[in-house]
Amino acid sequence: MTRRHGCALLAAICALIAALSAAIYGTVSSDEGTARRAAADRSAAPASAGTWVGTWSASPAAAEPGTEITGVAGRSVRNVVHTSAGGTSARITLSNLYGRRPLTVTHASIALAAADDSAAAVPETLRRLTFRGATTVAVPAGGQVTSDAVRIAVPHDSDVLVTTYSPTSAGPVTHHPRARQISYAARGDRTDDVTGTPYTEEVPYWRHLTALDVLADEADGTVVALGDSLTDGAGSTEGANRRWPDVLSERIRDAVADGRDVPRLSVVNQGISGNRVLHDGPGRPADNPSGLNRFARDVLGRPNVEVVVIDLGVNDILRSRRIADPDRILDGLRTLVRQAHARGIKVVGATLMPFYGHRGHTDEREAVRREINAEIRSGSVFDAVADFDEALRDPYDPRRLRADYDSGDHLHPSDRGYERMAHAIDLDDLRGAAPAPL
Repeated sequence: MTRRHGCALLAAICALIAALSAAIYGTVSSDEGTARRAAADRSAAPASAGTWVGTWSASPAAAEPGTEITGVAGRSVRNVVHTSAGGTSARITLSNLYGRRPLTVTHASIALAAADDSAAAVPETLRRLTFRGATTVAVPAGGQVTSDAVRIAVPHDSDVLVTTYSPTSAGPVTHHPRARQISYAARGDRTDDVTGTPYTEEVPYWRHLTALDVLADEADGTVVALGDSLTDGAGSTEGANRRWPDVLSERIRDAVADGRDVPRLSVVNQGISGNRVLHDGPGRPADNPSGLNRFARDVLGRPNVEVVVIDLGVNDILRSRRIADPDRILDGLRTLVRQAHARGIKVVGATLMPFYGHRGHTDEREAVRREINAEIRSGSVFDAVADFDEALRDPYDPRRLRADYDSGDHLHPSDRGYERMAHAIDLDDLRGAAPAPL
């Protein structure tokens, strides 16, 4: 062998080693939760074909009032969540963002719900969850952890019960309020209970649980819906899963089943009621963190994200003491787009829907809304546009929602209005890659 050929062979071997290393470690980010998730994937994920996608998620949004001292010590928390995609294995993420001490979870389980609006589980589906091989985990104050993968057949469009037990208090409970879904709690360690009988406490929010991922056999990537109460589903029927991301998920599945050439994607909801593009809520860590501050966690931190649909800006207008600056809001939205593009994620952006008749409406705020919408429609902000404004406004008075799309407060849609929002998204816009960064 000549010296030249020997050098070429050595270079090829080095390139191969580098490629393998990138494949193994490329999904590990600098944040603790993602690093833990990647480690769990390598050590505990079943050797099955498929792609990890988000099937459900909820942003940690605030500390639960009244839990500062006792937290959920000595109680089992059974969260009820609804899936957008099915899979053959599952893993969960727990957050202690607002806790003051480590959250010690000594027992956790996952199971399919036996019925709607019930804490009962299908007995043969109940699985104990582990964290790096152990049944006990300490979630650090301000941090999160992801479980090992567990084999369980999770159908799409189904309710899943995720139960955790903590014997001690970590301080304020990290939760997602206004879930539009009833979850449960029970005294003592009832994590393995399948009857649901001990779960006498009903709560209208999710505690500690922020994500359920599946090794999908019917989806190749994730769509993240990033928004405020209009994405969170305020005004929709509780327990009916009629938020616009729920309907979008159904549309995608139906289109794939009909043989349409659309991407196979799951949909997860990262809406927080009251959320703004630019400003956090009060507290440290901040309640209701801004879209800018939570984008890395709630979008870039989800598995295999292909597309993000952004519907933010109304609260920047309504909650500003002065007249909001449309240029600042648009600059904030463009910053989110740049962050998405840097990760190869396509961005669909929504126009801002009307709110005439709501207590916050003024002519000046209406002018700001229209100026932002004009810029969004021009194509200078997002890769594609979902025109929620045009889809839901009253054709005889474009300042207000159409009556049958209005939940009654002149800001949040009815179930029918949320369905119309989902249909305003062109499924073809979910195809294709983000523009390459310049």
